[in-house]
Amino acid sequence: MNTLPSLFAYKSWSNNELFHLLSTIDARQHADAVHTAIRTLNHIYVVDCIFQAHLQGTPHHYTATNTEATPELGELQFAVAQTDAWFERYAAGVSAEQLRETLSFRFTDGDAGRMTREEMLLHVVTHGGYHRGNVGQVLKSISVSPPRDLYTKFLHQSEPARRQA
Repeated sequence: MNTLPSLFAYKSWSNNELFHLLSTIDARQHADAVHTAIRTLNHIYVVDCIFQAHLQGTPHHYTATNTEATPELGELQFAVAQTDAWFERYAAGVSAEQLRETLSFRFTDGDAGRMTREEMLLHVVTHGGYHRGNVGQVLKSISVSPPRDLYTKFLHQSEPARRQA
């Protein structure tokens, strides 16, 4: 069974939940926390774009895993949604044979890397989850409860019949 499509749907759902919550926070009152959250989410986005390019065998323009300028929240949310949609389509269409294929690439620091397509996809999922957790801690520091970023919650919300005994 290929769980990658479900994991990428979960990633999109989690990102959307977090962006929605961030849009409700007073950015003037909590400027440092909101800025840190956006920087962290931008880092996730940049790494996603880098691995998207690796998977496509195309160059990317990034020289670091974040950008110098911090995007506006809405601009970043739109860009993340587009990238998330690409990963959802890719995960749904990639074959088992393709997943086993090892690709060579360069990290932004110039070091060489080799990973299978499946390893790259799993990295994108786990990397995003790790850093959404970082954003959750930032939100807690300003007394805002972060969304419950749980795969089980996503599964039961998207497929309510799973709650049936």
